[in-house]
Amino acid sequence: MARLATVGGPGPPHLVPVTFVLHGDRIYSAVDSKPKTTRDLRRLRNIRAHPQVAVLADHYEEDWSRLWWVRADGRASILDAPGEMAAPIGLLAERYPQYGHSPPAGPVVCVLVRRWSGWAASSD
Repeated sequence: MARLATVGGPGPPHLVPVTFVLHGDRIYSAVDSKPKTTRDLRRLRNIRAHPQVAVLADHYEEDWSRLWWVRADGRASILDAPGEMAAPIGLLAERYPQYGHSPPAGPVVCVLVRRWSGWAASSD
């Protein structure tokens, strides 16, 4: 899991947990069939208006010497044509067995990563 941060104007940032897959310099996340109150998701509206996003993945343990996080800053786009969603959804299904049984209908968020940053408590 990771968190996708978007902005939609003068209001606060919008942060949501997402499943994701990294492929080269792109991060893909799909809108899946988990229950949602609407298909007009705020993250999609925000990306259409302001495509600059951040994706944060982190790891927590009681042993704080094993903590780490990594952040990808980039420009997001929304893939909604079946042909452009097929490969990213295939990559997600390889990573998450649940998607093999019930592939996401999409759309797919594609983040072209422009900058990586991170931290780890130790080099292990």
